[in-house]
Amino acid sequence: MALIFLALAVGVGRAMALAIREPILRFTDNGTFQIAVFSDLHYGEDIEHPQLVVINGDLITGENTYKHNSSDYVDRIVAPLVNRSLLWASTYGNHDSEFNLSRQEIFAREKRYPNSLTQSMVPMHSYSSGVSNYYLPVYSANKSDMTPKAILWFFDSRGGNEFQTVDEDGKVVAINNYVDSSVVNWFTTARDKLNDLHNTTIPSLAFFHIPVTAMLAFQQGPGVNPHKEPGINDDDPLDEQGPSDGSFNYKGQDKPFMKALVETKGLMATFSGHDHGDDWCFKWNKTLPEMDIKGDGVVLCFDRHSGYGGYGTWTRGSRQILLDERTLGSQTETWVRLEQGNISGAVVLNSTYGEDYYPVVLDTHT
Repeated sequence: MALIFLALAVGVGRAMALAIREPILRFTDNGTFQIAVFSDLHYGEDIEHPQLVVINGDLITGENTYKHNSSDYVDRIVAPLVNRSLLWASTYGNHDSEFNLSRQEIFAREKRYPNSLTQSMVPMHSYSSGVSNYYLPVYSANKSDMTPKAILWFFDSRGGNEFQTVDEDGKVVAINNYVDSSVVNWFTTARDKLNDLHNTTIPSLAFFHIPVTAMLAFQQGPGVNPHKEPGINDDDPLDEQGPSDGSFNYKGQDKPFMKALVETKGLMATFSGHDHGDDWCFKWNKTLPEMDIKGDGVVLCFDRHSGYGGYGTWTRGSRQILLDERTLGSQTETWVRLEQGNISGAVVLNSTYGEDYYPVVLDTHT
């Protein structure tokens, strides 16, 4: 942890050097890099062969655990990954902070394993920043090329309740459920320094548990077209990062984060969980004068509910993301691998996504 904070203090170049001490993520010799995303495990798939597993929040249902053993569930969660020698990186969700469970404990438990690439690059100030805010570079298979080909950003959207804390009435104390402005400032600074350091716009992906308000506004505005944004759309209205009046006014507290995302050049897509009954993607390219957004847009995606815990009976699955070094920045392939082995909602996230026609996704349950 001290090394991570030191890296932040001395700048992005030093952070990159320190990050290389971790196992290095690389494209395979055939030029691809695959990510398997498991979301809302609430506590695991041998068909896919990813280079990285992302555990995208709500690892544990903290309100159902005891203080003395709450973080022990991390061992069960990562056992299949350890057994297959897979690398993983986590974000933390709203259920990962409760009276008997803290994000810091989950992080400390994860870091017992060399397979864990989860980091914490923004120092904690009370509960304002969260824990799982960091980035991971992905390099070419050509080991002589030390310019990252992609950057994977991870954000803590917080939520839940403070650890072992009650107010004067004896009630648990809630934590804000959006990416804090301090983290947004860190992100934009680190992003710009990385691009300046390597004199290029590095393509990127972003992962955070609770979806941004733009996804709710799209759902309740133009609406999800089952042929153009294929996927289940059963959490309607969906639950987002902060209050919204259901319009395009974007009055939520996640405005700074949304602005930073849509204005980030090279950001190919973001991925969220939280809403178990949604697994669609949409292209957010609407200019929002009231937010002073002038970006080119970004694709926002839901994962698929992966765990046996939490609400809902939708068929469990894992979102897969395939990057190709030859087409990086122009398109990303993604699909959901369902528990039974079949594929659902395969799409290509490219310049015509949102216009292209796809088959309707079957809404299946177990």
